[in-house]
Amino acid sequence: MQDTTIQSPLNSSQNNVKPARAAAGAALLCVLSMSSVQFGAALSAPTMAAYGSLSTTWLRLCWAALVLALLVRPRFRSYSRSHWMAAGALGAAMAGMTLCFFTALQRIPLGLAVAIDFLGPLAVATFAVRRARALLWPALAIAGVILLSRDRAGWIGEPLGVLLACAAALGWGSYIVLMKKTGTLFAGLEGLSVSLIAAALVATPFGLAQSGLHVAGAQVAATAGLAILVPLLPYALEMVALRHMPAGSFGILMSVEPAIGALAGFVVLNQAMGVLQIAGSLLVVTASVGAVVASR
Repeated sequence: MQDTTIQSPLNSSQNNVKPARAAAGAALLCVLSMSSVQFGAALSAPTMAAYGSLSTTWLRLCWAALVLALLVRPRFRSYSRSHWMAAGALGAAMAGMTLCFFTALQRIPLGLAVAIDFLGPLAVATFAVRRARALLWPALAIAGVILLSRDRAGWIGEPLGVLLACAAALGWGSYIVLMKKTGTLFAGLEGLSVSLIAAALVATPFGLAQSGLHVAGAQVAATAGLAILVPLLPYALEMVALRHMPAGSFGILMSVEPAIGALAGFVVLNQAMGVLQIAGSLLVVTASVGAVVASR
């Protein structure tokens, strides 16, 4: 017998509300993640200045991997080769991204480092575009990034810091694609837990090269708290968010991060924002809001 049931407009509207709420919730998680990353980066400046960026980044990855492993208790024996490959690749991207980014912060202002770093998710977002008019939002974001990179004296930052930020951008773009893939393969936060262990192992030679075998107790204690802000909390929030939104939309939404980075640098590190930086922040926020609205 043919099913003659007709879906009422009320049921249809309710069904449309659920994806919209999921998308809004994912966007909120992204904003919380970006705030955690940028203020965590700003607050870590004294520790990195005292002990070195490579050593500090390595220890915070170790702390994050340890805490999440104790909470999640990943089932190592149940994973297939594809699980290990995905988690290992994500861990390598995490390690490269964080090592390069935090080393860049010792050479260029936070707002500029994040502006260059944002080129990674912007590339992911641009490759995902299917309509020409949707390119407006990445174009606005690029304009904002350029303005964030300028002041009255010209371009900001030293060449090595800029190069490290570019390397971090490559790692961030890879991280977005790999995080989404890993999140679909593993249950809950198991994939993130295994990936953080891999990231800590990849970062170990760099950390030991800077600190040696004798790590200061004060540094171990300081990095324990910093590990919560970066990378543990933001990575967990982003893995959940990427389960409810396309990687392209996630990449464009990350355009808010340079503005948050500039704000964190101003509030925590007293890195002043000029007229160009404020204009750039407004442009990237506009690009992010426009992209999220257009993707609904």
